[in-house]
Amino acid sequence: MVFANLLEKLFCQKSQRDFKKLRPLLDEVKAAREPLAALDDDALRAKTGEFRRRLADGETTDDLLPEAFGTVCEACRRLAERKAAWPVWERETVWDMVPYDVQIVGGIVLHQGKIAEMATGEGKTLVAIMPLYLNSLTGRGAHLVTVNDYLARRDAEWMGGVLEFLGVSVRYIINAMTPDERREAYNADITYGTNNEFGFDYLRDNMSVRREHLVQRDFHYAIVDEVDSVLIDEARTPLIISGAVDKSTHRFEELNPRVERLVRQQNRLVNEWLGQVEKTLRGATEDGDAVAIDPETALALLRVAHGAPKNKRFRRLAQLPGVLDAINRTEEGFMRDKAMWEADETLLYVVEEKHNSVDLTEQGREILAAEEPDFFVLPDLAVNVGEIQENNSLSAAEKTEAIEKVERAYATKNELISNVDQLLRAYTLYEKDDEYVVMDGKIQIVDEFTGRLMPGRRFSEGLHQALEAKEGVKVEKETQTLATVTLQNFFRMYEKLAGMTGTAVTEEAEFGQIYDLEVVEIPTNEPVRRQDQEDVVFRSKKEKYNAIVEEVERLHALGLPVLVGTTTVEVSELISRLLKRRGINHNVLNAKHHKSEAEVVAEAGRKGAVTIATNMAGRGTDIKIAMASLLGLPPGSGYDKETAEVAGEPAGLHIIGTERHESRRIDRQLRGRAGRQGDPGASVFFLSLEDDLMRLFNSEQLIKIMDRLGVGEGEVITHPMVTKAIERAAQRVEGHNFGIRKHLIEYDDVVNKQREVIYALRREILLGDDISDLVQEDVLSVVHALAEKRADPNQANDYWEFDELAQEFQSLFLTPLPITGEERLHIGHTALRESLSEAALDKYREKETRLTPDVMRQLERFVKLQVIDEHWKDHLNQLVMLRSGIGLRSYAQKDPLVEYKAESFHMFQDLMDTIEHDSVRLLMRAELVQRPEPPAAHTQQLEAKKAEMGYLGGQPPAGETPGVPPPAGAAAPVPGRPQQTVRKQPKVSRNEPCPCGSGKKYKKCCGL
Repeated sequence: MVFANLLEKLFCQKSQRDFKKLRPLLDEVKAAREPLAALDDDALRAKTGEFRRRLADGETTDDLLPEAFGTVCEACRRLAERKAAWPVWERETVWDMVPYDVQIVGGIVLHQGKIAEMATGEGKTLVAIMPLYLNSLTGRGAHLVTVNDYLARRDAEWMGGVLEFLGVSVRYIINAMTPDERREAYNADITYGTNNEFGFDYLRDNMSVRREHLVQRDFHYAIVDEVDSVLIDEARTPLIISGAVDKSTHRFEELNPRVERLVRQQNRLVNEWLGQVEKTLRGATEDGDAVAIDPETALALLRVAHGAPKNKRFRRLAQLPGVLDAINRTEEGFMRDKAMWEADETLLYVVEEKHNSVDLTEQGREILAAEEPDFFVLPDLAVNVGEIQENNSLSAAEKTEAIEKVERAYATKNELISNVDQLLRAYTLYEKDDEYVVMDGKIQIVDEFTGRLMPGRRFSEGLHQALEAKEGVKVEKETQTLATVTLQNFFRMYEKLAGMTGTAVTEEAEFGQIYDLEVVEIPTNEPVRRQDQEDVVFRSKKEKYNAIVEEVERLHALGLPVLVGTTTVEVSELISRLLKRRGINHNVLNAKHHKSEAEVVAEAGRKGAVTIATNMAGRGTDIKIAMASLLGLPPGSGYDKETAEVAGEPAGLHIIGTERHESRRIDRQLRGRAGRQGDPGASVFFLSLEDDLMRLFNSEQLIKIMDRLGVGEGEVITHPMVTKAIERAAQRVEGHNFGIRKHLIEYDDVVNKQREVIYALRREILLGDDISDLVQEDVLSVVHALAEKRADPNQANDYWEFDELAQEFQSLFLTPLPITGEERLHIGHTALRESLSEAALDKYREKETRLTPDVMRQLERFVKLQVIDEHWKDHLNQLVMLRSGIGLRSYAQKDPLVEYKAESFHMFQDLMDTIEHDSVRLLMRAELVQRPEPPAAHTQQLEAKKAEMGYLGGQPPAGETPGVPPPAGAAAPVPGRPQQTVRKQPKVSRNEPCPCGSGKKYKKCCGL
């Protein structure tokens, strides 16, 4: 306790030290503001132009901070005094805010590129406009990143009134905007938007094939609102743009009945074991003594724990004293003897709930493979490929075809096994109305942190399709990754990054390690009056829910507003049913009722209101809207903080949490919904030993504590010892999740370096007017690689493969090998390279002359971008496959991360070589062909196919070469006039990418 008090004292001292350092800057801002009051509106507005000129003359934003912040504060004061109003979400809103001292300090922290921790209700939205205004003066843009489209538009319109009064343009980005609207928003001085919109625009920009399609500018300065939610909660989910594959090869619908039967069979086994165990344990005493469990019963319990850990009967049994100890002792014994397989051999599959995985046992495999004995047998790819390569009776082309066939067979079988694995996960680890809901015949993911639906998002690696098969809805087509980036690496691209939240201290170490961001705690403007009570713990969920309903009924009778926070849709609807039985009117806010969110929140602070919300932590800012004039609440609604609190009586909004979240920060956010800006309020968590957090990480310890304190069935415990034990469990989970995020970024850092190289090359090509030098470098590089491959400089030219060299050179450059039979006898390697290079460049220049330089430049750009995109997409999928199996290297005493870095580096070198080779080959073969306009039906069919494949470039106008704009001044074709005949070179191979830019092979597109 003494040590804890010392830590608390040190923490407070750090907060005070931080504030003391910032105090002089605060005084400078206040001093700079005073003379501004004498200026008229035009003169105050002219300060913006003055600041920009001073920056251009060499001053820095730090130099301008006091005056710039003072200017914003003065603008706020004037607008508030005039009761200025403007539309926010189509509702006239009166401006009534002027920054407090603590808000100015928060703005200084944000300008310095740090995280400002500000308590809920302290006006973070207002705080942000000061550093946004200052950093937008550079002319390079400033971004405010928030968590949803509603807040992006609301804050841009709300704060935009002040910023535009000062002559600064403000725009927002939301999901349904067109590219032109997005470009306009990014070109504004200040842009509001969600992390997903900023991230996906970045990916889309790096998939564009025309420079006019680009929408974003540089990544200069960003403030991330709810920074812990964006940079930590969502960090495990990368942003992915995917497209449909040519042919769907999954078998989820076919395999679903088999897996469903297997799951039912295991559930029958589990229930039989539970019946036997329950009979054995009926002799358990009711006075809390530990139950004597024989080895056979303990083994049955262990098998149930491995086979169906979420089984409700098992959860009840696990609360009996001594049960979890017996399971743990039995498991430790098998692990010590390295015989865990013996314990699990009667199971059909083993569920690893903590690791979110399911493993089939040998018996389970036999049942699934009853109709196909070789169902789980993977062909030995290395052996098969080796045999093909050693078969001298096959030509090079036949070997390539045979290897491709073997690889396809391996991939098909591997995908089949993956389908089974994902179906098992869908049945055993994912529950309807918890991780997902079924709406309008589709699987919709529920955000575990905000409780909102995530439309457009899909679980990866086939899990989403497995859930679709499980629920009997349409199984959508497979997709492949076209572009991806993690939020960590996206936001690290900003030159200066800042953040604000109400709960960052618990994740301070992670912010420092991953993002190099310091957390500064900002004091509240008024003391916090909320009372945070000790956790109330019950043995079972049934007891807990009954107690929650009784507490809600008690508070409702007192006329107090109550907010019940749940973690799942299922629990919110259960409590709703219990309250209906008691006749208590209430509102429900969860993923199923998200459309009524504004109405529900509007009622949340009214007298006697009862609101049930799933993961309210993610909706905290919306609560503020509900209690402000923005939503048009009538005067006098809610409660008055100055008069509502009567000595000795409860007052204000009361928070009831139904379960601890795996992150303490989310729990703090839920508590923070009460006690905003000095309001009275209270919070308490009602827990049970059946809750997931308790069950997975700390149940046995809590059972021992409850036994020690003499807590019997039906009794409740409220004790600091229990609260501390729960916090330790949450800390362990946080540590586990931090490890996952750190592991993710260690691997993504490898991909990120490669992404930066590819995207930089792409941007150079897209924005460059003339990339002929780059293309000629590619030509020379390909020639030199070919010479090295077929004419080893370390061997005499007698051993050189001139026939193969001639064949490949002809295939690449469509010209004969410039070496005669006699020259082959005495030519050296350097002379060979020079001769090949000269012939290749001559062919390149010949083509440039024939097409004209303008058209050649367009063709070069198109071909290069097409090849990069095609191979980068394949490379990403290869990295995913490499990553999925790299962990097995640890069994060979090798570091998987080191192995991943080495192999991915070699793969990237191969990728760059392939891009050079295929770019040259396609460029030399591509020709301009003007065709008669196809029939309308054929055009519609082609457009539909391209749209399905995620075609990005758009269909060129009739008469233009697909993907290649006509040269400047070129005359448009006249209807009815014969079209110019263009001399054709050897036609495009059916297996090459189609020149039209669809991303499909020629034989499946224009070669139909």
